[in-house]
Amino acid sequence: MRFKDKVAIITGAASGMGLLSAQLLAEEGAKVVLTDVNPEAVEKEAKNICDNGGDAVGAEVDVRDYDQIQAATDLAMEKYGRIDILINCAGGAETRMRNCHKPFHELPVEVIEWGLDVNLKGATYFCRAVLGTMIEQKSGVIINLGSVTGVEGSAGAVTYGAAKSGIVGLTKGLALTGAPHNVRVCCVSPGPVLTRPGMANMRTRLGRAAEPKEVVDLILYLCSDQAAFITGSNYMIDGGRTC
Repeated sequence: MRFKDKVAIITGAASGMGLLSAQLLAEEGAKVVLTDVNPEAVEKEAKNICDNGGDAVGAEVDVRDYDQIQAATDLAMEKYGRIDILINCAGGAETRMRNCHKPFHELPVEVIEWGLDVNLKGATYFCRAVLGTMIEQKSGVIINLGSVTGVEGSAGAVTYGAAKSGIVGLTKGLALTGAPHNVRVCCVSPGPVLTRPGMANMRTRLGRAAEPKEVVDLILYLCSDQAAFITGSNYMIDGGRTC
C-alpha cells in the first residue's frame, strides 16, 4: 500500500498505460481521478475501480482545453482535498491518431497542431494546473510520458517526435521549479509497448516489445517514496532500442 490516501490524477486513463496506472495505484491505496477525452469509457473504468474496492472518479478532459483541465483539478480538490500525483499519459502520433499518413510537408496544418497540442501543450497545461497545489502542500510528483521517438525522431511522425523531445525539457524545467518545494518531476520514455498489435514488430535489442505493466511498474516506482531522491531525469525503458 505505497500510495495509501494519496490522490492521483491520470490523463489518457480510459485505456492503455493510463488505465493500468490508475488501476494499480488504486490497488495500492490511492484515490484516483481518471481523465480522458472519452467520457463514457473513463466513467466506466472509474466505476470498475470502485466496484473492485478502490476509490475513483472519472472526468471528461480534452487536454487541449485548459478549462476542462482546471475543472478536473478542481474536482480532485473538492472530492479529496489534495493532489499528490499527476501522470501525463494522454498522447499519440498525430499521423496515426488522425489517420493521415502523408509526408510532413503535405500534412494539413490542423494535424500538426493536434500533435503539438495533445502531446506537448496538454502535458504543459496539466502541470501548470496542479503545480501550485503541490507547492502549497510542499509535496508532489509529476510523471510525464515521453517516448523513444523523442530521442530517435521519426520521419512518419515528425511532430510527435518533436513534442516528446519537448517533454524532456518540460520535465527538467519543472523539476528545477519544484525542487525547493519537495515537488519531483520525472519523464518515462518507453520504446515499443504492447498496447496495440503494431508495436510487436518494432525492433529492440531485447527482441520484443514491453508489456504495459513493465512500463507502469517504473512509473509507480518513481511516484513512490522509494524514489524520493529522484527528480529531473528521463528514464528510457526501450529494451535497448536506443543503444
